[in-house]
Amino acid sequence: MSLTLSQTLPRLVEGKLQSAKECKALTFAGSFSSIIHTKTGIPFQLRYCPSLAKKPTPDKDESASKKPKINPFENPDPALFIADIPSSDSPTHFLILNKFPIIPYHFILATKQNKQQTQVLEEDDLTATYAVLREWEKDGTDKRLFGFFNSGPHSGASQAHRHLQFLPLESMKQDPPTGWDLLIDQISKHNGQSVKVPFAYSSERIPKEPTASQLKSIYNRLYEQASRKVEQYFRSNADSANSPKAEPGAPPFSYNLAFTTTAMIICPRRAEGDVLLKENGTKVGFVALNGTLLAGTLMVKEEAAWNWLKDSKGRVDQVLEAIGFPPHDASDSEVKM
Repeated sequence: MSLTLSQTLPRLVEGKLQSAKECKALTFAGSFSSIIHTKTGIPFQLRYCPSLAKKPTPDKDESASKKPKINPFENPDPALFIADIPSSDSPTHFLILNKFPIIPYHFILATKQNKQQTQVLEEDDLTATYAVLREWEKDGTDKRLFGFFNSGPHSGASQAHRHLQFLPLESMKQDPPTGWDLLIDQISKHNGQSVKVPFAYSSERIPKEPTASQLKSIYNRLYEQASRKVEQYFRSNADSANSPKAEPGAPPFSYNLAFTTTAMIICPRRAEGDVLLKENGTKVGFVALNGTLLAGTLMVKEEAAWNWLKDSKGRVDQVLEAIGFPPHDASDSEVKM
């Protein structure tokens, strides 16, 4: 897919961001960052984002479900709208700025039709995503994008209308200490050797100039592997009081999917977050995660949680173990090409 944009994608996003700031169409708030490590030494970028506590969140109680929910992608705000994808007579998607960015130049790819976030991704979703990733790198600089998708009630998804999100790597690396890189990059560089993180994942490299069918085949394989992991876990833990029960009408499972131009990775989810507890049982706070965890980035909205996680190596493992499924052997974690 060719985007056929009027300018380079970074310039389009930058121009729209500046105009959106001027007319106050978006609410930008920075974050404080630090590098923390798992027990096996994997670095994660921890961001304390106080503004997340003020951001509107989807209501989950019964009375709230009767209220009409605002769909920001049904009639996109012109002040945030970037471009149709592709820019032709029959676009299937469009690009729009995130209204509540924590990291600069955070933008979204949404479907023109109101398709469900919980349904499997279609071929045009994947080709549009890859085209956006590739377009960002076209101007010959070292610019790169991290793309991610949240699907299901335990994934950190906040909107039902299908959309994928993008964060520039250069923006993610602006202020944190050194010693951090994208988790998806660390995993894809290991050539089938499993990176020791406390949750199950499957990943696969993307070939150069992939066809639409190749992208869909990669996604299908990863989705099937994640589905098997979930099924195996539930079969082995059918009598466990801690095993989440599927609700009527719920999707098969929740998951996060992440992309670069060179790799795709999936992480099945069993919880949106975890309650942090001190050794004496005192509650520290609650941490909820979305697809940025596959970038190796965690965002917290409570200062107590921020301090607790960064003050001792390995505490992040508790959260990562709670939100995902137990990891399996390396042969089930990565597919070679």
